[in-house]
Parts: sequence; C-alpha cells; structure tokens
Amino acid sequence: MKKMLMLASVASMIGQFNISNIEILQTMGYEVHVACNFDKGSAWTEERIQELKRKLRQMKVHYFQIDFERNVMKLNQEWKAYKQVLKLARKYHYTFIHCHSPIGGVVGRLVGHKTNTRVIYTAHGFHFYKGAPIQNWLIYYPIEKFLSRFTDVLITINQEDYHRAKRKFHAKRVEYVPGVGIDVEKFRNVTVDIPKKRAEFGISPDDTVLLSVGELNKNKNQEIVIKALVKLHQSNVKYLLVGQGTLRGYLEKLARELGVEKQVIFLGFRQDVAEIYKIADIFVFPSKREGLSVALMEAMASDLICIASDIRGNRDLILNKNLLFDQKRINDVLFSIENGVDILRSPENRKEVINEQSLEKFSEKIIKKRMRYIYISLQ
Repeated sequence: MKKMLMLASVASMIGQFNISNIEILQTMGYEVHVACNFDKGSAWTEERIQELKRKLRQMKVHYFQIDFERNVMKLNQEWKAYKQVLKLARKYHYTFIHCHSPIGGVVGRLVGHKTNTRVIYTAHGFHFYKGAPIQNWLIYYPIEKFLSRFTDVLITINQEDYHRAKRKFHAKRVEYVPGVGIDVEKFRNVTVDIPKKRAEFGISPDDTVLLSVGELNKNKNQEIVIKALVKLHQSNVKYLLVGQGTLRGYLEKLARELGVEKQVIFLGFRQDVAEIYKIADIFVFPSKREGLSVALMEAMASDLICIASDIRGNRDLILNKNLLFDQKRINDVLFSIENGVDILRSPENRKEVINEQSLEKFSEKIIKKRMRYIYISLQ
C-alpha cells in the first residue's frame, strides 16, 4: 500500500486542519502516517490531544512523536526532530510528505530533499506580511524563499501570501486553497432556543452580545476589545470569549481593573460553539496576524455581523471595508463596534451586510475537491 506522511509541529495542527485531508488520502488508497509533537507546544489540553490520538487509532492512522520546538532558534532540538523524521522517511519510503507550520515546513522539506521524496507544504499564513515586524522578514522570509526550491506544491491560504509566493518563490507549483473550508449549511441551519441559551450565561434578551472565538493569547488581541468596552459606555453590551489560553488570567484582571468585569464573560473551551454563534449579535475578530480564520468563516456562515482587523486573510473574507479596523487603535475598534450596533438596528442594512458575506468558494465541499486534485497530481 502507498504511504504518505502528514507532518506538523503540534498536534492541534493535525486535529484542526488535517482530519479531512487524511480521510481524502485514505479513500485514495494511502496508508497515512502522522508525525508531530503530541507532548508539548500545543494550545490544546492534554484531554483533547488524547481524544485526537483515539480518533487517529479509530481511523487506522499510524502516529509518531516528533520532538519539535516551536522556537525556530532552538537549533539543537530542531536537529533532533529532523533526524527523527528522516528515520521515518527512510524506513517507510513515503510517496510524498505533506508538511505544515514553519518548523514542520523546514524539517519536512529538508527531509524530502535528502530522501528524494516529493513534498507539499501548506503555509497557514507566512510570518512575513504587509505590516509584519522587520525581524519576521529578516528571519522567516529568506528561509521560506530558500526552501521553496525543495517544494513540489506550495499551498497558500490567502491572496496576499499567494501572490507573493507566485512572484518571489521557486516552488514547482503554487496553489491557492482557502483554508480547510467549513460546512456552511451546518452553521447556517443550527436551531437553538436563544433566550434560554442566553440565560445560561446570564445574558438578558435586551443585551447586545459581542463574541470572539479563539485562543486567549497576544496575537488574538482580545484585550483591545475589552479596552474599547470602557469607551463604549453601554452596560447592556456583553462580550463573550470562547477559548482558552495563557492570557485568561491577565484578561480577567484587565476587565476588573477597567470596571467592565460584569460585561466580559469567559466561556473557555466549548463543544457548543455553533449554538453560541446564534445567540450573538456581532462577531469581533481583532487578531494581529492570521492566515485565514475558520472562526471568522463560521461566524459569517451563522449570519452574524462580523467586524475584524484589517489584515490579510480577513480582507479575503470581509469585502465591506467599513467593517475592518486597525487592530492597534482602540478608537478604530470602538467605531467598528458602534457601526455594527447601528447595522443591527436597521433590518435592511443588516440584510445587505449578511448578503455580502458570500462563502461559496470557502465551502468544505469545494476545498475537498481542490485537495483531492492536488493529491492526485502527485501520484
């Protein structure tokens, strides 16, 4: 049986973005192997990682621990990871490797070059982009440009990365595949008792509900929304945060210090996110850097008014420039929230905004067809 290797630095990259790809490959007759760091570096809890391992076993996927470090400067550890992956490639003679994340992309392509194995690399948002810190350009850009020579297919998930890779890099092929796709109908057709669900979180029918979904970290930038609430001066506006992360304590403290702790509700990791979208009014996505956000697509599919930072990826999804804001400026975020509230008050304006949120090309079915075509091309 043909074998292929799905390679990523952390387990969450497999669980969030590659289960569908594994299923596609299995229907094509491949024995799929997964290699990543299950032990550390992931934002996922140990429980979720164990669930992923159980799912992989049920799917009859072989998985291997690779001691990746997410810090690109820890060269000794990355050398160890390289040797571990090289050992797998020499043992199993993979038809191709599909690698993800900057570190996984480095190791996967070096191993592919060493063993003459074809390589697909999915860049889930390059670390260099318009407005990125200069050190990102100095470190990541030359590495990615050099390694593109060892790349059979380079997959980019947003337009900015795609056009840069096409112009500047040396991959044999550059493809635009907008993320993993979403089941649009699943989110659009969720039914929920909204007053009952709101009451579960202490939210009244008259409250305006803002929602952010994502890991609580610096990049996701939830703190700027909390700071904007202070200037909003509307106590009936509640801000729900779905997700876990290292900054939860800091964000809770910030809300208390600013006097908006009763407006900010931390929900942690949830299995009912599709229902929570339905009880919200405005989805706020203030990230500093993104490739292409699944959460933002889910919110759009749930017919929410969506406001987001004016960055690559978000610009691919939100065509109304009035709903994009400078993620560094509190007043910009405040203006967008107020604009979102005004849209809610006008059924005609709300309908117009919702109709602008076209997700057809981001649907799960379209993405699966695209990935199958790419995999077939490497046979």
